[in-house]
Amino acid sequence: MAHPLKLAADIGGTFTDIVLEQGPKRWSGKLLTTTAAPEVAVLEGALGLLAEAGFAAKDVDVFIHGTTLATNALIERKGAATAFITTEGFRDVIEQGYEKRFDHYDLMIDRAEPLVPRHLRLTVRERLAVTGEELIPLDETAVQGIADTIRAEGVGAVAIGFLHAYAHPAHEQRLRDLLRPLLPKDVTICISSEVAPEIREYERFSTTVANAYVRPLMAGYLHRLQDGLARAGLSAPLYLMMSGGGLTTLETAARFPIRLVESGPAGGAILASRIAHQCKLPEVVSFDMGGTTAKICLLSSGEPERAHRFEIARAYRDMKGSGIPVRIPVIEMVEIGAGGGSIARVDKLGRLTVGPDSAGSTPGPAAYGRGGTKPTVTDANIALGRIDPQFFAGGKIALDEKASAAALANDIGKPLSLADYWPAAGVAEIVEENMANAARVHAIERGKDIASATMIAFGGAAPLHACRLAEKVGINHIIVPMGAGVGSAIGFLQAPIAYEITRSAIISLDAFDAKRVNALLKSMIDDATAVVKPAIGGAKPTVRIVADGRYVGQGHEIQISIPVRTLADADGTRLKAAFEAAYGTVYGLTIPGQQAEITTWSVTVSSSVKPPAPARKAPRKAASKAKHVRKVFDSKAGKLLPTPVYWRFDLAAGATLKGPAIIAEHETSTLVASGFTARIDTAGYIHLERNA
Repeated sequence: MAHPLKLAADIGGTFTDIVLEQGPKRWSGKLLTTTAAPEVAVLEGALGLLAEAGFAAKDVDVFIHGTTLATNALIERKGAATAFITTEGFRDVIEQGYEKRFDHYDLMIDRAEPLVPRHLRLTVRERLAVTGEELIPLDETAVQGIADTIRAEGVGAVAIGFLHAYAHPAHEQRLRDLLRPLLPKDVTICISSEVAPEIREYERFSTTVANAYVRPLMAGYLHRLQDGLARAGLSAPLYLMMSGGGLTTLETAARFPIRLVESGPAGGAILASRIAHQCKLPEVVSFDMGGTTAKICLLSSGEPERAHRFEIARAYRDMKGSGIPVRIPVIEMVEIGAGGGSIARVDKLGRLTVGPDSAGSTPGPAAYGRGGTKPTVTDANIALGRIDPQFFAGGKIALDEKASAAALANDIGKPLSLADYWPAAGVAEIVEENMANAARVHAIERGKDIASATMIAFGGAAPLHACRLAEKVGINHIIVPMGAGVGSAIGFLQAPIAYEITRSAIISLDAFDAKRVNALLKSMIDDATAVVKPAIGGAKPTVRIVADGRYVGQGHEIQISIPVRTLADADGTRLKAAFEAAYGTVYGLTIPGQQAEITTWSVTVSSSVKPPAPARKAPRKAASKAKHVRKVFDSKAGKLLPTPVYWRFDLAAGATLKGPAIIAEHETSTLVASGFTARIDTAGYIHLERNA
């Protein structure tokens, strides 16, 4: 029986990556993102790769897609005009936020502006108690006036969020039903009890508003893509990668597009997870550096850390609390503006800085010849000899070395009185230090020792910077997988069909009500299974349950695993012990005698994924002859050194070589720095090990 033909597309801020896979065979391509109409690059890249591999569009069995479109719309404020309807007296919750300063020492801080201006925050008299008792009936006489305001303001999306609706949604559902016939058909309506049924009004309202804000844009894009694929003859099922690491249908993605905000990086974490299992790695840090950003994720026992809260469009780089919070299932990672397109400059204080802004695909780095004049990290890597201008993106994008050199000299060299390759070396060092600092802080906040982990590096730019980053954070072992340049798209192909449901229900662990918990979890499992089942047919799904616990009176929670079985009252003691063990890992102590509780429950139902074949060491042998030698900047030597360049697919299992060296492939190149030894394992992965 022939293997299914699977196609994946990952839209990034600079590049759109396409991967085609049939069993052990894989084809890949990288082209510039068409920002104004992202589906154009997807269709062009997919059809071009199919033709290159000798297939027709009708031969594809499944198409998996991830995109940054929702994220970019939120960052750039390019979503629909949105109205927010809430309980009388609560219209300013989405602007008041947490009522605290995210930076205590900056007297001039600016918070991210709410997505809904105050004149479009509308209220209605209603009130349900936390118990569900109706204290004030929904004022249905006000609905016509609200509809008139929405039509007059040209609103394209409506978000509804009432007090306590996470547990008692009746008033939200009734208002939606009353509004629907009074508004134009193209006006979308989202209710918080469906988008984010969890405690904490600010985050629930913020998530619902964000979902409504991007839903018209995302639904339009997804259906344009679907129509384009159909015209091309590709009728295979289309699945979307979600932020939590699972795949969902187009219909669900169009309904809850906020769950796609980190879909691309999630694919990379899935790839890292698979490699961690293959290589039996207990602790891993995945390093994904593309054209616009760098993403760092921690994995333990092969599983990435997960969370239910994420922050979008931060007003201050890396400053927690300065963005828009959303409550969605997400793979926990830190993302910084450090990619190949990150722009370098000298600031007013005479300091060399890099990012967070990016040249993107248009105009792109100076070397692209598309109108960009600002020096970027890619320009620096060209000047340092790390990138072969004749074979960038598989030779599909010609690079102008002279333009890179001129941009670096004008914007960096002249202000800092630096010549030759030193402006480029400075740019590389700064971006590597930015990433190292972010990695250190991310690990420390989670009680992890990053130096004991193995780094898995992928993305178009990560293999060029992995050795230097490893040196800075004390890591001794790096793995660069096959197809590293399109790693997130490969991760899409390895992800399960999955759906996660999260609901808030406060349950004491000291007086555990197993009957109530079992009923809640069964309802959640049934609802999640209903989403997944149509996509997996008769296959048996797997279930994963986690919960957020805290000591009574605390404001933040720790996540723990819940066994997938019928629980008994005695399980409360076991769950409290698990909570205190996790609490001790993060904070280094527990609170004896203090009661604990679960606030939020999360159920993930997913298809089963076949485990990967183990990747093993092979007997060492000399590498095949280098293709050629070129001068590459060496950080330790502080100068350009003659460096052999190897073609990755010429290196057999066991091939071993010492740095400095370059291992080139279609979508990226791996820099083997001096002080490192590279060897190839049985899966074709490059292992970079720091010499003692």
